Amino acid sequence: MSDESGTNGADTVRIRVFGDEMLEVPAEQPVLPVRNAVVFPGMNVPLTVGRPGSLAALEEAGDGGYLVVASQRDPDTENPGMDELYPVACIARVVRVVDARNEARQALVVGVVRTRMRQLPGSPASLRVAIDPIVEPAKSSAESETARQHVLHLANQVIELRDDYPDEWKTMLSQLPAPGLLADLISANLPMSMEERVELLAEADTATRLWKLAGVLEREVTIAETQQALKDEESSEEIDPQRRERLLRRRMRDIESELGEGDEGQREADELADRLESAELPEEARKHTDRELRRFRALPLHAPDRHLLRTYLECVADLPWSTATDDHLDLASAREILDEDHHDLEKVKDRILEYLAVRLLAPDAKAPILCFVGPPGVGKTSLGRSIARAMGRKFARASLGGVRDEAEIRGHRRTYVGAMPGRILQNLRRAGSRNPVFLLDEIDKLGADFRGDPSSALLEVLDPEQNVAFSDHYLEVPFDLSRVLFIATANTLSTIPPALLDRMEVIELPGYTDRDKLVIARRHLIPKQLEAHGLSEEQAQITDDAVDLVVHEYTREAGVRNLERNFATLMRKVAARIAGSADAAPVVADAEFASEALGPPPHLPETAERTTLAGVVVGLAATAHGGDILFIEASAVPGGKGVRLRLTGQLGDVMKESAETALSWVRANAEHLGLAEHFTSGLEIHLHVPAGAVPKDGPSAGAALSAAIVSVLSGRRARGDVAMTGEISLRGRVLPVGGIKGKLLAASRAGVTTVLLPRRNEKDLVEVPDEVREKLDIRLLDTIDDALEGVLEPAS
Repeated sequence: MSDESGTNGADTVRIRVFGDEMLEVPAEQPVLPVRNAVVFPGMNVPLTVGRPGSLAALEEAGDGGYLVVASQRDPDTENPGMDELYPVACIARVVRVVDARNEARQALVVGVVRTRMRQLPGSPASLRVAIDPIVEPAKSSAESETARQHVLHLANQVIELRDDYPDEWKTMLSQLPAPGLLADLISANLPMSMEERVELLAEADTATRLWKLAGVLEREVTIAETQQALKDEESSEEIDPQRRERLLRRRMRDIESELGEGDEGQREADELADRLESAELPEEARKHTDRELRRFRALPLHAPDRHLLRTYLECVADLPWSTATDDHLDLASAREILDEDHHDLEKVKDRILEYLAVRLLAPDAKAPILCFVGPPGVGKTSLGRSIARAMGRKFARASLGGVRDEAEIRGHRRTYVGAMPGRILQNLRRAGSRNPVFLLDEIDKLGADFRGDPSSALLEVLDPEQNVAFSDHYLEVPFDLSRVLFIATANTLSTIPPALLDRMEVIELPGYTDRDKLVIARRHLIPKQLEAHGLSEEQAQITDDAVDLVVHEYTREAGVRNLERNFATLMRKVAARIAGSADAAPVVADAEFASEALGPPPHLPETAERTTLAGVVVGLAATAHGGDILFIEASAVPGGKGVRLRLTGQLGDVMKESAETALSWVRANAEHLGLAEHFTSGLEIHLHVPAGAVPKDGPSAGAALSAAIVSVLSGRRARGDVAMTGEISLRGRVLPVGGIKGKLLAASRAGVTTVLLPRRNEKDLVEVPDEVREKLDIRLLDTIDDALEGVLEPAS
């Protein structure tokens, strides 16, 4: 090319080209924009010219004249300006121009020299630029010779591997006189992107250009070797027909890519095929997706069903068919993580460690289906995350509260508009693992309506014998869920269908004691709220008496949610105090500060006040919130005919029957109780359980109902520090009930000192924390007489 350039007057530029030849070219030249092409020096290039501006440029240059051939950045631009052209172009000489169809012209041009362009004011029809030729070294350097030999070696490899490149090219390339000409000839004929061609055109240094070209040639050698390997494998007689089809399609895609051809839809189908192949589908799923993929290939690019099929195939490819995480089977480490995240809950922690121990001894053991049952705020959901962290697994969660459609679990059939997989597969797809810890939150709040029963759909999910081939309506092929560790959470078991409950291992989380709450507050809640409010331990110094006050007088719950809210309120008051002070001095939040910040305590001992009159007895109830005390009030009104029973307080059928049983036992034993005179004439007994807006049911209030009736008729007051629970029979026996741990925790929180329990519930005391058993005087009952003796004050 050129090694020097200079001006000869104002209108021409003298440049050195091939060898020692000097050319004079115009200093200002018209521009011929071209689409999807780059003209290199020394190359003969045929061009079809049809745009008005391009025709004007060609007309101005004339036969044998010079113009600048510049490549467009965007081939769709009809009338490009300087900003739409690459800044480096090629000065070309027009060799021949012939007329073509539709007023277009066919021009043959030969590249002369690289140039930069400076725009000049021109006519509206065409662009004119001032040229700035790019100078190359006159003689080859040692580095350029080394690069030249390397490029020749790579080019010979490509020619040997490619059937469409003749062997004569080897001789032609080796005889080229200059390294720069070698680089330009290969650059003009080697498949590469527009950006790569323009970069090679813009590079003035011959050695640098050759090394860049070597990188493109190395890539081409790799492609050619891969194609040759595929061709050899393809010719094998033992190749699987489906693999042969994939190899052929891959080769066809490579060829189309090299030629710059190929259908966009076909490329999309090939990408999906690659993704499906890498997903390692099981045999049945692979056969099904192969059929769907063939349908996808056959559909036109804008067919209405095409995007539905694409969405389906993408969903199948994204599912974790073979992707799983390795379990952390270090029991000591797992125990440390569980203890770090949650206080107490020993039963749950032991069960998880047992599962890890089994996995250590039997790696193929099926995962258990656990169900954590307990009141709100005891940490059921966060425990699931902690288990996933301890096991080194991904965590997935699906909230089932209010779900009433079976399709939410099994997915929608693809015939419906907007069809999608069910929540199980959606969450597995997001988790990206086939063995996550999967939390089914609020499983007790599932509904059912005309769209189906989602709890029935969960029967397959939570059955280890069936979930190895879970069928989702959208997926249409089985998916293995046996490696998933499912954990369900619920507040109560009463609303869970028996068939579903039978498939789960129930672990109860009844609630925390006050001592537990003090520990949780110090370890977890206070540090969390300090961080959430931008405070440090030095700025907000929460004293022990403040924590004790909040726990005992501002919360009365089984969990710790309200406790955390109260600490959040306390932190906001501390933050406001610090922000409002001039020196931002630390705040000591003691009991007085907490009382002022939180206002009057909502929970005060009231059992003694409520039982000052005869006919009021303290009972114990198991609720979805863990446990609670309830007051049973009785009044007796003489008159009327016979003995009548009136019940209020929104009582359920079972509790109403318990009240009738209690009255029958009192009537049958009236003489023994000294109450015979009350039943000789008309009498109405009214039993009321306050908090009338809250439904109440169950047989466990039978003993308390009997004591309330005897108390009001005898005039003997019930002790305010005694609470009781137990079902009764007509023979006067006190029968066992459930929810003992929750009831005793509720009694402890309410300030009760003595609890009367059925003797047959003595076995349940093992589950009660030692501190609660030490705090309460627990007495065991055999008969209603034992209950009356323990709760009623002596007759005056």
